[in-house]
Amino acid sequence: MDILTIFLRTVLIYFVVFLMLRIMGKREIGKLSLFDLVISIMIAEIAVFVLEDAQKPLMDGLIPMATLVLIQVVIAWITLKSRTIRVLFDGKPSVLIQNGSLNREEMKKHRYNLDDLMLQLRQNRIMNVADVEFAILESSGKLSVVEKEVKETEVFDDSLKGKIRFEGLPLPLIMDGKVQDDNLEKIGKTRFWLKNQLQLKGSHDFKEVFYCSIDYKGRLFLDRKR
Repeated sequence: MDILTIFLRTVLIYFVVFLMLRIMGKREIGKLSLFDLVISIMIAEIAVFVLEDAQKPLMDGLIPMATLVLIQVVIAWITLKSRTIRVLFDGKPSVLIQNGSLNREEMKKHRYNLDDLMLQLRQNRIMNVADVEFAILESSGKLSVVEKEVKETEVFDDSLKGKIRFEGLPLPLIMDGKVQDDNLEKIGKTRFWLKNQLQLKGSHDFKEVFYCSIDYKGRLFLDRKR
């Protein structure tokens, strides 16, 4: 009897949660803001709470779930009317790369490190930061990228051609002021060589550099700390 009860309750809760998510709108599926995520997690937790104990009245779960859906629908309607409320609940996009330069302050504000940036750029099929004009971190956490119309073509060191094995995959040489010695070894160069290259770009200390990379053609990308 208990097994049949659990089975029927599970089926019922499934359709109830499905219906509630449909009421909340397709926006829940395609884009989860912080507010949407909290609502979704709470509905899931309440559903589990009802299923764990077959002795609990179903209304103890259905009423809270319906309340959460009502809150979400009301807030969604209010945010359609007021941008101030919309920004309060959904947040604002943040520009992480502007005019080809990394915005360190915005990255720090969102606790967004260089590895996070490289990961999301690769997900956008962009392998080199030097090719990015703008990168915007949306309120959903997705990174929107605008590539440069004319990519850099200057080659700084012909001897590096072919030493980076995979075309399109640049090697980071400096990340947040720290030299990546293992990557220097891969291209057969030293810190002395790197320092000379930085001096040609107007930087005299590794700690002045937020990010520096080199691609398979020997093109150096440099972004200074501000």
